[in-house]
Amino acid sequence: MIANHKGEIPFVILLIPFIAGIALGLNFGIYADVAILIILLGVLSITFFALNIAYKRFNIYKVRWVGGILIGLVLFLAGWISIANYSELNKSNHFSKTPAQYLIARISNEPVLKNGYYRFTTRVIEAINKNTKTATSGTLLIALKDSSAKSLSYGDELLIKSSYTTIDPPYNPAEFNYKQYLANQNIYYQQFLFSHQCAVLQHNTGNPIIAYALTLRRHLVEKLKANMHDPAAIAIASILILGYRADLSNDVLQTYSKTGTIYVLTVSGAQLAVIYFMFSFVLSFLTRHKYGKVLRAIIIIVALWYYALLTGLSPAICRGAVVLSMVIIGRSYNRYINTLNILAFSAFVLLMYDPFYITEVGFQLAYLAVGGLIVFRPIVYKWFSFKNRIADRVWNLCSISIAAQAVTFPLAMFYFHQFPVFFLVSNLLVVIPVAIIMYTGILYLLLPQIPVVSHWLGSILEHNLLIMNRMLIFIEQLPFASLNKIWINPAEYILFYAIIISLFYFLYNRKVWLLRLAFVCILLLSINISLEKINDQRTNTIAFLNLRKHLGIVMKNGTNAVVISDLSDTDRNYKYSIQPYLDSSGVKSMQVYNLQQNMRSAFAAKQYDLLQFRDFKLLFCNGQSNYAILNNTFKPDYVYVIGNPYTSINIMVNKQVQQTLVVDAGNSDQFIYALQQKADRAKVKYAVLKRNKSLLLVSN
Repeated sequence: MIANHKGEIPFVILLIPFIAGIALGLNFGIYADVAILIILLGVLSITFFALNIAYKRFNIYKVRWVGGILIGLVLFLAGWISIANYSELNKSNHFSKTPAQYLIARISNEPVLKNGYYRFTTRVIEAINKNTKTATSGTLLIALKDSSAKSLSYGDELLIKSSYTTIDPPYNPAEFNYKQYLANQNIYYQQFLFSHQCAVLQHNTGNPIIAYALTLRRHLVEKLKANMHDPAAIAIASILILGYRADLSNDVLQTYSKTGTIYVLTVSGAQLAVIYFMFSFVLSFLTRHKYGKVLRAIIIIVALWYYALLTGLSPAICRGAVVLSMVIIGRSYNRYINTLNILAFSAFVLLMYDPFYITEVGFQLAYLAVGGLIVFRPIVYKWFSFKNRIADRVWNLCSISIAAQAVTFPLAMFYFHQFPVFFLVSNLLVVIPVAIIMYTGILYLLLPQIPVVSHWLGSILEHNLLIMNRMLIFIEQLPFASLNKIWINPAEYILFYAIIISLFYFLYNRKVWLLRLAFVCILLLSINISLEKINDQRTNTIAFLNLRKHLGIVMKNGTNAVVISDLSDTDRNYKYSIQPYLDSSGVKSMQVYNLQQNMRSAFAAKQYDLLQFRDFKLLFCNGQSNYAILNNTFKPDYVYVIGNPYTSINIMVNKQVQQTLVVDAGNSDQFIYALQQKADRAKVKYAVLKRNKSLLLVSN
């Protein structure tokens, strides 16, 4: 539904400066003086209201743009201030600013078992130091290694020893920024605990409504398990219907991601739409009564928000609940409502509540997808016209998929670095199974446990989930099912959206300048991508990666690379820390060797403890190296220190042997300290990888 006039979409217009202010606050908020911003906001607001009161006297109606600029600046500053105020680190009573021996923390979400640890967030409410309690605030992420932790639940108060640490930043190029990911959730500290470092003080001290919702959700998940047997089917049903993600495997997530159906694994407006249609059908008899429409609207809205509460009040569900509630209210009073304006209003409300929502990928994808359906789907649908009813419905579904993919694929490439080629086929194939799963699942959970009926519904639910999984796995395994290793920078990301918007807008009103703008953006995008490819071809680097307890050296020669590591290319740590660097730097072909293997390629060679990459010469020092070979024929530029070789420290700090020491992150703190002391006295250069970013050396 495209607006005929900007008066139909006031919240779309108001949302733009508000989001711009939030974006500026996220990137430059630490440099802002909040007090000055608040004063400036107050001055602009007073000026705006004063001009509106005296608009006749000063003939303001002749220069309407003045009011628009003022309200835009007010919203811009409001967005900037909201980020600064919402950030927990800016609060004076944050627990990190109070010395403490112990902390009293309240569990604020549901503990989940992952990699042997029960992980959950807590609200630190008190700090204890020398028997003195101080009220505090702030969120602390806890990982508890103890089987008894499975008895913990939302709202439990814990007494823990204060030994929290900051979250590590990404140490390697293109590595996932977990620190920033948690910071966007207002989490800046974490703590690893064992059972003796933690004690439960009280149970059930959290919000009773949220506690009830989480307890009920756990009960419903157990109800799904009662009549279903396949673990993957149970996990997908749990997340699809209830938003419970704890049992979802990475393999299933990858399958849905590669086929362009990842939205199926998110609780969003689709689930709310099912509930809306179910209750609308059941309560249709109320429309025959005088106040039936209002009563029907109230019941449906309550049901929608109860479901939203049950799923943990996720941003996607809250967005859908706000939009549907507004639509229901409008239809109850026979009012015309522009859906795009309602969508913008819901975003405005959610961002006022928590401006950090805008950093969530799910939030961005959901709003872009729904916005694309509202604005672009009617344009796509008009491309073809079918008289056949079935063909028309199939094309309608295709237009929905095309519009949603067109508006979200740059974001998906930016975050997930892939594009599903067969998204149209996979989306058409999951339409019917998803509809059956949703209606069957909700009916199954609403009904009490009835042996024959529950078993029958559970069987239908499981079989449809398994059929859907098999179809998507088949599509995933097809040749060229997805384009992977796509890395775009922010400039390319913006150019992609400029092309999409200008082309679709041209198809809507046929203005030639939009087509010219699209061609200019395509040209700029092509030039940018070409320059990146040329740079990848010409750049040769050796990277000493920080893999903590593991070894990682990457020698990149154009689009070819050799990796020296004790990790295989199928290892989770390899995919997390090494593979992103290879993909982002344009590597097309690579070989992996361990430290014990000898190798020779066109640009690198390794013989025992000696390594040469183009002009670089490297010696591996593990305490067993044969230093007798260090003569005039091989003088290393670097010595790579691994395995805590205490007995070789004196040899390593001999300046005639090498120029720079590279100390691997796997060495102990004690060894690194001893080596640094002797290297400083001997004035030997060194680079320590532990708790530091990786070392990249460029050779052209």
